[in-house]
Amino acid sequence: MKVSAEKLLTGTFDLEAVQAAIREEELDGWLFYYFHDNDPLALSILHLHGGHFTRRWFYYIPKSGTPIKIVHRIEMNALDSLPGEKRVYLGWKELETVLKAVLEPVDSVAMQYSPLNHIPYISRVDGGMIDLVRSANVEVFTSADLVQKFEAVWSDEQLKSHVIAAENLREIVFLAFKFIKDRIKTGKSVNEYEVQQFISQQYESRGMTTSSPCIVAVNEHSGSPHYQPNKDSFSEIKENDFVLLDIWAKQKTPHNAVYADITWTGFVGETVPDKYVKIFDIVRGARDAALAFVSQKISDSDIVHGYQVDDVSREYITQRGYGDKFVHRTGHSICTEVHANGANIDNLETKDEREIIAHTGFSIEPGVYLDEFGVRSEIDAYVGAGEVLVFGQPIQTEVIPILTLD
Repeated sequence: MKVSAEKLLTGTFDLEAVQAAIREEELDGWLFYYFHDNDPLALSILHLHGGHFTRRWFYYIPKSGTPIKIVHRIEMNALDSLPGEKRVYLGWKELETVLKAVLEPVDSVAMQYSPLNHIPYISRVDGGMIDLVRSANVEVFTSADLVQKFEAVWSDEQLKSHVIAAENLREIVFLAFKFIKDRIKTGKSVNEYEVQQFISQQYESRGMTTSSPCIVAVNEHSGSPHYQPNKDSFSEIKENDFVLLDIWAKQKTPHNAVYADITWTGFVGETVPDKYVKIFDIVRGARDAALAFVSQKISDSDIVHGYQVDDVSREYITQRGYGDKFVHRTGHSICTEVHANGANIDNLETKDEREIIAHTGFSIEPGVYLDEFGVRSEIDAYVGAGEVLVFGQPIQTEVIPILTLD
């Protein structure tokens, strides 16, 4: 199921689409519960940003028919922007009575819950509330697959925004490498922070924005996956150094633009030493194996889960003796946030059992991290109609010898 572009771009709650998705999951309904910022997913899916909520509320969407709002007496208007009948409570006993009455004809509901906390991004409802719902003889299922249909699916307009972002980022990578080359060739110093600021200026000149500054990591810093320089802490970049660039950004417009997120590596010289080539080739092989696996599954119309793709890239690296040096998941969901709420490519940090669904995007970015240096190669994949697409082509196939760039 693909949510309409119009609904996504106007920020309109689409009851019909939600109920259709509930029926696809073969559940009786979806129960939203909110208290003290526990569930930003609920606010996003229901388009309730900007509301003032100090008391518990529930919004129950049945697979068909009229939704039900449960709100506190002093915040009776909390959910007035949503369709449905209103039930008002005052005390906790009345709340439990009202909730159980709403759930009395219900056998199964989805909630923002993940069995065994396998997908912590979804685990927003506390155990006590799950207990309360179960006490009404209702079986609680995870909303993980429902959530990604409304939080991770791209509209056609969003796909276009990603394509532009990916093409821009690939150009920026080479401009940054050339910036390093020009400084080296003219005998001027250059450091990680200066390159980071150069990339930020490129974002601005292209009408792009980002959630945080990019990663520019030289030598041993590249062996730390989330190292970032800043104005007070950075290293110089010199000839014969190894450089990793991990950059992510999206267009400032249109509304709800989608990120691109890529990682390239280079060597400040004309010939790349064998030690870097060896590790890069392993990482590239793992990346390409994961991409080939998910592409074949999608082409064959087979169901594929995030953890299965992670297994492929991790096994490739493990077989070559570096499994203990691959210290993060293979990839993450990408949408309007760089780390979004769809299926992650992960069977290490979490076991992401969500199905990878059409019209969603994710990174594939295996890495090997040594004390002296680390290599990561990151591409972004998009699941189209029976195929997986990668934009910002061509993707990296070898470590870039920076001093040979034109």
